[in-house]
Amino acid sequence: MQAETPLRAAPAGTAGRRIPWLPQLLLAAALILCIWLLTRPLVLPLGAMYWDLVLYVDAARRIAEGQVPLLDFLTPVGPLGYWLYAGLDQLFPQAHPLMTAQWSLFLITAPPMALVLIAADRRSRRLALGLLLPYLVFQILPVNVEQHSFFPGLDGFGIYNRQASIVLYVLVSALFVLPGRTLRAGVLLWCMLALLLIKITGFLAGGLVLAYGLLAGRLDWRLGLFAALGGLLMLAGLELSGGLVSAYAESILALLRINAGGILPRFLQAGSLHLDIVAAGGALILALAWIGRSEWVQGLRRLVRERSAASLHALCDRDEAWLAVTMAAGLFLETQNTGGLAFVFAWPVLLRILLRRVQDARPGRFLVLALVAATAIPPAMTVLQRAGRTLLAQSNYIALPNDHLGALGRVSQHVEVVGRAGKMQAIYAASTDTYEAIAAQQILPSQTLYSELDFQLGWLMAIDAGIAAILAHEARTGTRFDTIMSLNFVNPFPALMKRSSVRHIAIGADPFRAVPEPDAEALAAVAAADLILLPLCPVTVANQALHRVYQPAMTGRREIPLGPCWKGFVKG
Repeated sequence: MQAETPLRAAPAGTAGRRIPWLPQLLLAAALILCIWLLTRPLVLPLGAMYWDLVLYVDAARRIAEGQVPLLDFLTPVGPLGYWLYAGLDQLFPQAHPLMTAQWSLFLITAPPMALVLIAADRRSRRLALGLLLPYLVFQILPVNVEQHSFFPGLDGFGIYNRQASIVLYVLVSALFVLPGRTLRAGVLLWCMLALLLIKITGFLAGGLVLAYGLLAGRLDWRLGLFAALGGLLMLAGLELSGGLVSAYAESILALLRINAGGILPRFLQAGSLHLDIVAAGGALILALAWIGRSEWVQGLRRLVRERSAASLHALCDRDEAWLAVTMAAGLFLETQNTGGLAFVFAWPVLLRILLRRVQDARPGRFLVLALVAATAIPPAMTVLQRAGRTLLAQSNYIALPNDHLGALGRVSQHVEVVGRAGKMQAIYAASTDTYEAIAAQQILPSQTLYSELDFQLGWLMAIDAGIAAILAHEARTGTRFDTIMSLNFVNPFPALMKRSSVRHIAIGADPFRAVPEPDAEALAAVAAADLILLPLCPVTVANQALHRVYQPAMTGRREIPLGPCWKGFVKG
């Protein structure tokens, strides 16, 4: 095992000036700031694919009605993120939903991170701050490393992917820093259960890291076994309380069947998308292996000679091996991600390399430090640069005018984008035949339609106009639509109008990736809906596909006009 390089002692006279508990105080201050901001009616710059945020808004409304994720409605990922959002939404009803979704994860990551900081600060203040500051950047800022638009904004998409990466960051930090195998095993169990209930690919990535932790001797297999049994007991409790675990497993299998395809192209895509990090990290692994080649040879000889667990642990617990494992786990996670925080959980490993090599006089020191910087800096600088640019740009932004969108509509964008969105809504409404012809070719009006800011703003405008049309129809006819369904990717109408949602159907209804064939229970629930909405601004192949999926449950309904952008289907 590589010997820990001792950190230099603080210069004489500085010990008294060391602020006690500084990392923990900074963490507490960040939490207090976020709580205060959750009480404020913030207006935030809209970013690409903002409508992904409605997944959390829709789920929170359903949970408030007594519905259970996976049992009463299908979700694209695990239920934990939706439960966290729903709980925080009850406490802070005035908060912007994007901040609620982003900061609800503090409930999971802050307690173990506080333990990590206590242990790290006892060893080195630099180590503690080096772990804390990136964590706060990634946990606080709702910004992905990918950018999809020219005008800056905050990212309402990829939220559960960001959550998985941040939990993995805490897991890797705990694996390297926490003393005492029992405490370490408990924290790792906490993180793994959170990953399992957030997104299964995050859980598998964490499993890869922990499996290597057993080889490297950072996990005791007996405690690991007890922790696994404890986790199984918790999952058994969830299963016995209503069948949640088996429903989750069934949803994962259903999504795998829908998204079946070769894994190699996804690895190539993920690697090319983040080539800067992958290339720098790969070069750093090779450089460290070459510099330490004699140690590798000695470790292998010792393993062959002794054939002991200690010699295996010493061989495996090396910086370059750990970096290879975390980079592989990160690459696997990115094969299933759309947006997120690529490879950020490799930072604790990079920090360990940095703190060791900065005092290492061996040849290759500066090459290693340069490659550490090239691997670690891109995601952090991208997030900070995008957040800073958004903060500066919004001084020229205008708020989206709306009457019925509540906190979801507290967004702003450049005046040109807002103006274009309104004009495009009029064009969509007046050119239905054109967009039906485009949909007939099984394509979208634009290859990047959903990431375009004017589409997202226009979609919000259409939702606002649709609610106004529904309310006007109800007032005119004396009816009330208690249960509302939308043949669209997301359905904000029940949450915004305080109505009920149709059970047993998918939220995040991508008909090509996330909507299984509806069973009899789902079709019956759709048939019982008071109002089913079909968006027309614009007509898209995805919305038409959803219409076909649920058409068997819509027989006998009559069509009512609800403004230029919506068709309504009501019971005959």
